[in-house]
Amino acid sequence: MRSGHDRRPPVRFAVYAFDDITMFHLAVPQMVFDEVTRQGLGDWSTVLFSERAGRVRTAEGYTVSGIEGMRAASAADVVVVPSWLADGRSPSPVLLRLLTQAHARGATVVGLCLGSMVVADSGLLDGRSAVTHWHAVDQLAARHPGIAVDAAALYVDHGDVLTSAGTASGLDACLHLVRTRLGAAAANTVARSLVVAPHREGGQSQYIERPVAPRAAPDPVAAACEWALEHLDDDLSVDNLAAVAHMSRRSFVRVFRASTGTAPAAWVRSRRLDEARRLLETTDLAVERVAAACGFGSTVTLRQNFASAFGSTPTGYRRRFDARV
Repeated sequence: MRSGHDRRPPVRFAVYAFDDITMFHLAVPQMVFDEVTRQGLGDWSTVLFSERAGRVRTAEGYTVSGIEGMRAASAADVVVVPSWLADGRSPSPVLLRLLTQAHARGATVVGLCLGSMVVADSGLLDGRSAVTHWHAVDQLAARHPGIAVDAAALYVDHGDVLTSAGTASGLDACLHLVRTRLGAAAANTVARSLVVAPHREGGQSQYIERPVAPRAAPDPVAAACEWALEHLDDDLSVDNLAAVAHMSRRSFVRVFRASTGTAPAAWVRSRRLDEARRLLETTDLAVERVAAACGFGSTVTLRQNFASAFGSTPTGYRRRFDARV
């Protein structure tokens, strides 16, 4: 029997490298996308390219050789600008032209962290929303007043163009690309192998203004979350979660948002949708049973939430991502 990924065409990623890029930003796309192939989930590959073939010197002082020229990006399915220079200088016309040409031929264009500034300069985000590192949101808004800059989101995906917030949010955005192309089970496998959180919503806050002070005792919010994950088919109202945490409703909501960057109800809905996707990918349970197992109460509620989140019906999603085929 052929595995599900054997039916999918190869995906080629081209990642832009430049002098003074940090090793972390350069490595994130390669780590995530190449892990897809290492785990046998699909035929994905990455290539590093720059305006001149040869080598780049990173911000840490390392030399990375084997960098290919701009031609290497001409056949890429996804072109990634993983970061940009801190002074925000304008990118070269050559790079901007490459991005617009890649987009015109159907490639997905991705700007991670300050790389979103480069994508914005290309014009591909005009009249759309975008995100960048929170230090640079004002700069991006002033430079491109036609872009709706989301100061808090982890990533913003338009399907053909994706931008992410700062540093570690690039991991979230790259895992999101795995999830949208290969499904939740594949993304979870990659995340587990890399020992990172499998899913943080794009709309989740990229920073916390009032961090929760470290506690000597176990974290009640973490305990409530762990309990909720084991009881997705139960009543996970805010009041019930607060009771599990032994907190008042008001205190629980405040601490939960400070700890996770999102509201309890939104977190629960996302976890239920995660479980629904997993069941649709890996079991033959009827949609009615999937809805019940995930706590949606009815197939109508599941379908409405599924369509809102993923632009697909549960049945359509199963056809696309069935891991048992």
